[in-house]
Amino acid sequence: MEVAEMNDNPSDQKVKIDQESNILKNNPWIENLFEGVYTVDVDRKILYWNQGAMTITGYNSADIIRRSCFDNILDHVNEDGVGLCFDGCPLKATIEDGVEREAAVYLRHKSGHRVPVKVRTIPLRDREQTIIGALELFTENKDEVSIRNSLENYKRQSNEDFLTKASNRRYFLAMIESKIREFKIMGTPFGIAFLDIDNFKHVNDSFGHEVGDKVLKILTETIQSNLRKNDLLGRWGGEEFVILFSDVDSDGLMIASEKARKLVAASSLKLSDQYLNITISIGATLFIENDDCDSIVTRADQLMYLSKRSGKNKVTIG
Repeated sequence: MEVAEMNDNPSDQKVKIDQESNILKNNPWIENLFEGVYTVDVDRKILYWNQGAMTITGYNSADIIRRSCFDNILDHVNEDGVGLCFDGCPLKATIEDGVEREAAVYLRHKSGHRVPVKVRTIPLRDREQTIIGALELFTENKDEVSIRNSLENYKRQSNEDFLTKASNRRYFLAMIESKIREFKIMGTPFGIAFLDIDNFKHVNDSFGHEVGDKVLKILTETIQSNLRKNDLLGRWGGEEFVILFSDVDSDGLMIASEKARKLVAASSLKLSDQYLNITISIGATLFIENDDCDSIVTRADQLMYLSKRSGKNKVTIG
């Protein structure tokens, strides 16, 4: 996109990018896209924010406009939970070199959980081809999100934990039994990760059970949004959860468990005057020949306690 010609000083650049943003704001096609669209100036201050961006992130334009995108808002991270705002930000790189980019990242929803998104960044230039900002288009990464139709949702209602909407313990155990049968017939490997929220009692004691419930929901939303289609998250009880990883070897189990740990650690719950960070300790193990449902879960549980005793916010494989 181009805007009217002006002198290339900072104030004129601001006028140009404001004009560009107003063009977008007055375009109903862009304003009502399902995809998120926003623009920034060269300092990455957000100047335009469409309805799609609000739907995906939970932030409305009043929350966002005139704030810097790196100002602890969307807080993009990669799949390892590493922050990208100051090192690795595709929007920043596009402003610097004018090259369009695409990336798969994870933004922080207003409620605190992580949302997988695909982003595309495009430079904004004036008529002299000077970069005056950038546009980012983003959409939920459907390759990372489990898509269930209404019939499947209806069938699963009786199998869900009421609070978190993760699978309940009964359904999860039934799925383990199914995987055991598959292993014995076809030799398909699978693994279990047993996880516990670190310092959860302190959260309940310090902030109350309502905040504790929100932490449980954020953890569930973050992990479920980033599981493969055939993996399953279940709530075991209290602050304990379990993940069933289908068709994995030892390396794959470690990678998947670490991904869950890092994404949870990169999530947080916004309180009135602070962000409450969340971490989990994980024990993970593969099903072996003589295992049954109880033995594999017990082994994963014991490995989780090794992670607790060795400092928390860790994964132990065994």
